[in-house]
Amino acid sequence: MSEENPYRVFVTHVFQDDEDYQRVFEYLESRDQFFYLTSSDLAKMPESGGLEAMKAELREQIKPAEVVIMPITTFETNPDLVRFQMDVAEAFAKPILGVKSFGDTVAIQKELIDRCADIIEWNERTMIEAIKRLGRNEETAQWEVIDFDLD
Repeated sequence: MSEENPYRVFVTHVFQDDEDYQRVFEYLESRDQFFYLTSSDLAKMPESGGLEAMKAELREQIKPAEVVIMPITTFETNPDLVRFQMDVAEAFAKPILGVKSFGDTVAIQKELIDRCADIIEWNERTMIEAIKRLGRNEETAQWEVIDFDLD
């Protein structure tokens, strides 16, 4: 992974800003030497054409992604539109990475468990490792090091 070959991600959205949507990018930005591009763009809400125009725009946003990241709470906001995004991801053979609700306060529906390639907690290292594994089959095998003061 380098700046010349960043990971391409799409974060599910319903064309409105949301805390968990923003939190995904905060976590991705917090990791040194992790380069990514997002194809998600809340500002590209079609002005006309209704639901079909929204669906067409979402297809275009999902198409270049390697991994679709879905904060579970986004599903609760608009299940039909998020379900459509999952359908598109599956049609384009894009793995879906579910991210539990922040603080783990929302129960995860069986449909989401079945459709996500992985569901993770809010942890930047876990998120990056899942993106690498799902997007490019890269195993990072990183270990946490804990120093004990023996004095």
